[in-house]
Amino acid sequence: MPPDRQLILSAPVENWVEASASGEENAPTLRRFSMVAYTGGPMRLNGWAHPVVVDLSGMEIAGGQIKSRPILKDHNRSLIVGHTESIRIEGNQLLVSGVISGAGAVAQEIVESSRNGFPWQASLGAVSGQMEFVPKGKKAMANGREFSGPVHIARKSVLGEVSFVALGADDNTSASVAAARSNQINSKSAHIVKEDDMTFTQWLEAKGFDHESLTETQTTNLQAMFKAELEAEQAQPSGKDAQGADGHTGGDTDVIARIRAETAAETTRISAVRRICAGKHDEIEASAIADGWDTNHTELEVLRAQRPTLTRGGIRKDADQAQSGRAIEAAMCLSAGLPESQVGKWYDEKTMNAAVARDLQGAGLHTLIYETIHAAGDHVRPGRIDNETIRAAFSANGRLIQAAGGGGFSTVSLSGILSNVANKTMLAAYNAVESVVAQFSAETDVNDFKEVTRYRLTGNGVFEKVGPDGELKHAGLSEQAFKNKVETFGRMISLTRQMMINDDLGAFLQIPRLIGRMSALKREEAVFELLLSNPSNFFDAANKNFLVGADTALSIDSLTKAEQVFLDQTDSEGKPVLLSPSVLLVPSSLKVSAQVLMTETRVNEVTDTNKPKPAVNPHAGKWNPVASPYLNAQGINGGSAKAWYLLANPADVAAVEIAYLRGKRTPTIESGDTDFNTLGMQWRGYFDFGVAMQDHRAAVKSKGEV
Repeated sequence: MPPDRQLILSAPVENWVEASASGEENAPTLRRFSMVAYTGGPMRLNGWAHPVVVDLSGMEIAGGQIKSRPILKDHNRSLIVGHTESIRIEGNQLLVSGVISGAGAVAQEIVESSRNGFPWQASLGAVSGQMEFVPKGKKAMANGREFSGPVHIARKSVLGEVSFVALGADDNTSASVAAARSNQINSKSAHIVKEDDMTFTQWLEAKGFDHESLTETQTTNLQAMFKAELEAEQAQPSGKDAQGADGHTGGDTDVIARIRAETAAETTRISAVRRICAGKHDEIEASAIADGWDTNHTELEVLRAQRPTLTRGGIRKDADQAQSGRAIEAAMCLSAGLPESQVGKWYDEKTMNAAVARDLQGAGLHTLIYETIHAAGDHVRPGRIDNETIRAAFSANGRLIQAAGGGGFSTVSLSGILSNVANKTMLAAYNAVESVVAQFSAETDVNDFKEVTRYRLTGNGVFEKVGPDGELKHAGLSEQAFKNKVETFGRMISLTRQMMINDDLGAFLQIPRLIGRMSALKREEAVFELLLSNPSNFFDAANKNFLVGADTALSIDSLTKAEQVFLDQTDSEGKPVLLSPSVLLVPSSLKVSAQVLMTETRVNEVTDTNKPKPAVNPHAGKWNPVASPYLNAQGINGGSAKAWYLLANPADVAAVEIAYLRGKRTPTIESGDTDFNTLGMQWRGYFDFGVAMQDHRAAVKSKGEV
């Protein structure tokens, strides 16, 4: 069956408007245009035997709701003119407007020639997804109108791109539409949808065949004849029958034979083009098929695409260098022992396939050294890594960084890839630590290392009834201040000459792993050291958040008492603040007891003689049990194996705050300069954060005495 059709809708550009780019005085002006691309009627299109109607109710804009599409020249992706501001369907018309926002010579050409009166036309490419054929004697509705057959109706179509062209398919003053049959649509997103069988069925009926009684072989042969006749009809000059040299109409047999020969030749050419491109050069393949390139032209373009070009300083600019850099990075992450499931979340499927291929399996420092030298356009003899090779890699790395900093091209570099691998290794180690502080601490960001003051505004009183005059009284606000300050914790990392010669990636990554783990532990330790130090008597009877006595050991009764104290907290005016606990924080020595109290609905507890108590546990499922060994008496002042806490949800009101510098909530590793007399590289790993106590009403501590 015939493949999809590519529809090219074109119309003269009307209503040019000069407009300021920013609305400011003396700002550069941009040219805008608007046009009516299609009015919903039937069109005589080259390559179609019957008129074509595009059903606007079934037309979609490529990209969904995104109405801004690139504007090109002559449908060439490298010739950028600007972008559309609106592509819309109103009633039975397709309306398009846009702005010449391109900054190159092509956009300037469009603007200057239009000022000189050149009649540019805008051309919009659409792909038909479902064609309906209405035979002679039948009628169909589209665009609010009735059309009589024979006519083709594009019930489904996708409008994809906009271009400026010197000549459209029709120079009429109204919008015109042109179409061309093509087995290859120059768009990666286009897909082939076969046309409805209605046309072939009608042809069979006209020839007197019964479609249901045909064999498979007969159907195949008749389909070929149907296609040949259709192409022969389209090949005839408009309004006349094709005639031979003797003035008589030529036979169908000669026409069909010629069409078959041409089709066979075209099929052979397309197969050769696809074989040369080998699935690696999609754009070249599309252009070669659409523009009729022969094999020599196609091979030349593929060779040009595969040949590396050089930027300033001799830096290579291979088309696949970006992919190569990511693949090396992913392969080194795998070599470092990171799980493939984790690495696969950082890189796309194509990168991962390259990373696990034979060429990069086990990639280490030696692989990266040679790739860095190659990316800079240099060459060293493969073999054992020595001082000369190391210096060549350092020199190449410096030039790659300089080229990238000056707007050049660099995706493969020694320091850049090692920095990324070190950061990912560190992050994996950081996340592997089972941290609990984030479950009961608020996390926020600051802009610098200065001490910051946080304010929590507490309303004095509650809403009051509005009087008959409708006047609302002002609510009083009292401020409560909490201070915090970010500090830096860090360590240096070195890539030594010995590591490089030994190809010892594991030794280099020991420090990032240590930084990741120690950063998580340092944050954990800082929070618990602060909590246990009880600064400014945070937990105190005066604050109504500290319980002592023989009945504070973790149990159903002590939980009941602590919950009541928590719920009875008030503001400065003595009014309830309506806070509820969310987390039950206990030392590791009470972990199992806390889990039992939070999960079991019936608990048997020891009771006094002759004082029975119900086994029903009213606190089951109330709070999230969280345990930490930092609360135990293990070298931190204030630690206790018996004390436990109820804490509020930090998203509501927090007892503890963790502040980070400018949104960076994990450690960072970045490259730095090494000493002149050291043949190696250095990185620094650091973590900027600070902790502080906040609102005492968000926590209750029970001493846990028996």
